[in-house]
Amino acid sequence: MAGVRARRSGALAVTAVLVIGGGATAGCKAHTNGSAPIRVTKTSVPPEPPSEKRSEVPDSAPDTDAKSQSRPEQPPKRTAPADPVVLAAGSKGAKVRELQARLRKLQLFDRNPTGFYGPVTTSSVRAFQSRQGMEGTGTVTSRAWTALSARTNMPSRTELYPPTTRPLDAPDPRCLTGRALCVSKKSRTLAWYVNGDLRSAMDVRFGSAYSPTREGKFSVGFKSRDHVSTIYDTPMPYALFFSGGQAIHYSADFAARGYQGASHGCVNVRDKKKIAALFAQVRKGDKVVVYK
Repeated sequence: MAGVRARRSGALAVTAVLVIGGGATAGCKAHTNGSAPIRVTKTSVPPEPPSEKRSEVPDSAPDTDAKSQSRPEQPPKRTAPADPVVLAAGSKGAKVRELQARLRKLQLFDRNPTGFYGPVTTSSVRAFQSRQGMEGTGTVTSRAWTALSARTNMPSRTELYPPTTRPLDAPDPRCLTGRALCVSKKSRTLAWYVNGDLRSAMDVRFGSAYSPTREGKFSVGFKSRDHVSTIYDTPMPYALFFSGGQAIHYSADFAARGYQGASHGCVNVRDKKKIAALFAQVRKGDKVVVYK
């Protein structure tokens, strides 16, 4: 009986060893030197820290929260209003005429107003701008017009619409008494005075160097409304003869070609209406003064 128990105890021991041995194959390692097996314990691995979540906002998107926290939103910058153009080269009309008359008051425009904004007006405007410390563009802006208006009075009707396209110069003293046709070679104008009162004026041209218009004090010898030159066979309407064959008369050539041509010694007038009106007023014996 004791032997049976002994055999059972041995069998249980073997079974225990086998059970232990079967478990050891998963968690232990046998050593060749016969030492006791070393139990390997399974260490816990710390969890991997959560990866940083990528922003779904693109790189170029502004960080509005950061901006709002760093500084207050700034109002948009205000730009200075542009200086609008009032008149420029090529402009025409009453406003240009006023501009030219005002510039003439400042001695920056040496002609009578024409109402056309050309190269001469551009140069005059540029001179005014330079005088005022402005950029010399030659174009009248609102600022330039305000400055010009502040420095000049409103031109009169005569200043806006002078009797000639060329300014009259100071008359010869002989023209200021009685009835006189005052002819200036310097200003190339004819002025009709009665006792020093200017009645009318007009542009004129003279003879060439080969047939100059004589200078001095003369008088009207005779009048011929539809005169034709017997020397040159050319029309001389509204002729007022004052020195031999030289006369004051209308010239179609002067009206067409201007100062590119010249007379044969006569005083040519290019405004037919003006010379016609003058012809009706002038009397035989009235003075004619031709001077430089």
